[in-house]
Amino acid sequence: MSLSSRTSDIVARLWSLCHILRDDGITYHQYVTELTYLLFLKMMKELGEERESRLPEGWRWDDLARREGIEQLDFYRTQLIELGGHSSPRVQAIFANANTALRQARNLKALTDALDGLDWYSAREEGLGEMYEGLLEKNANEVKSGAGQYFTPRPLIDTMVRLVDPRPGERVQDPAAGTAGFLVAADRHVRAATDDYFDLSEAEQHFQRREAFQGVELVPDVHRLALMNLMLHDIEGELLQADTLSPAGAALPKADVILTNPPFGTKKGGGLPTRDDFTFPTSNKQLAFLQHIYRGLVKGGRAAVVLPDNVLFEENTGTRIRADLMDKCDLHTLLRLPTGIFYAQGVKTNVLFFTRGQTEKGNTQAVWIYDMRTNMPSFGKRTPLTHEHFAPFVEAYGASPRVAEGESGRWRSFTREQIRDRGDNLDITWLRDEKSGHAEDLPEPEEIAGEIMGHLETALEEMRALLEMLEGGE
Repeated sequence: MSLSSRTSDIVARLWSLCHILRDDGITYHQYVTELTYLLFLKMMKELGEERESRLPEGWRWDDLARREGIEQLDFYRTQLIELGGHSSPRVQAIFANANTALRQARNLKALTDALDGLDWYSAREEGLGEMYEGLLEKNANEVKSGAGQYFTPRPLIDTMVRLVDPRPGERVQDPAAGTAGFLVAADRHVRAATDDYFDLSEAEQHFQRREAFQGVELVPDVHRLALMNLMLHDIEGELLQADTLSPAGAALPKADVILTNPPFGTKKGGGLPTRDDFTFPTSNKQLAFLQHIYRGLVKGGRAAVVLPDNVLFEENTGTRIRADLMDKCDLHTLLRLPTGIFYAQGVKTNVLFFTRGQTEKGNTQAVWIYDMRTNMPSFGKRTPLTHEHFAPFVEAYGASPRVAEGESGRWRSFTREQIRDRGDNLDITWLRDEKSGHAEDLPEPEEIAGEIMGHLETALEEMRALLEMLEGGE
């Protein structure tokens, strides 16, 4: 999905308001959360009486916007509490424990006036959900906001969704939903294949809107953003605020499709996995998420998951989990992603594509690997990642039969026996790095700093996990 010029203009105007709010001590993250509350109220008004009726009378947009000064700020504080306790279930979830960081009444007035002054006719024509996604993307691309950890680039999401191909009637899950980008893209994919669901029966449409899409997000403020994103795209599936690596994750129903980018690099308040149903207990959260994903698929279910390099080569428990994955699933494709995509964490990443087998053994016969990293630019602000960058991989992925490119190409196949001979290590490279040491090819300084911080935080997390395990054994 790429934003139209009209939607981009609206997003730019919304984002420009953050400069006003910084004078009130508002951080980038607080700004987007604050704007989510106000945007929600305004969008409910713009969507008409049927939608706005989900809000209690006396606590809607016009009730706020017509007020002035300290009266408006006091009303807003009370309004957030009211909406969090006396609304429809989805609205209550969006406003759960909501409070405002605004301290100056003039800044609230600046926000309400600016929102009233937007071109809402164009916004409705383009889709309010597209506008909100554009705002989330803008926030994620702003290095200082630190939101990149919750936002997967749209070209990557769209490529994963296109290749996994969710279909009508299938249950799609994201156990680390972030701002719900995968679920929105999967819904968009199915709508495009069914004439916006008009090709489906009434019962099938009901299933798609209310049951087909399910997610879990741990961080409360991010869960709030995801709920609003889903609501603006007319998706009413369940989005839990919970930890997938706790017993809550074990209770999730099995899915036909899982699309996800689990958190990596730091603890982010999640602590150690507390699931007691994993065959291979581990303090590595990425390996724990991988177990949840392949165990959470129905027979024949499909998954695409973004995971850092350490999942490919970590020994001991990591080796056993990879072997179990290749037994239970057909791990048919591994895409080595270029650097700079997740510069906030600075970790090298991959996409694993696999299908759950009908049996529990011997499902992987060969793994096709596409190296999109070696001799590729470091992506960031100077070189944005686009759908075109994925086009050669998409073409190779979809070819029937697949054709390997040889040792000098990016696309090769490795048999299960070859991988077993490597100790089930999937960290396989064969291309010579032609640009190593070229100063002009170095990433931007902020990306280099992010990569260093990512490695340090990963090492600290592993040390904390080890310490917790040692203390637990005393």
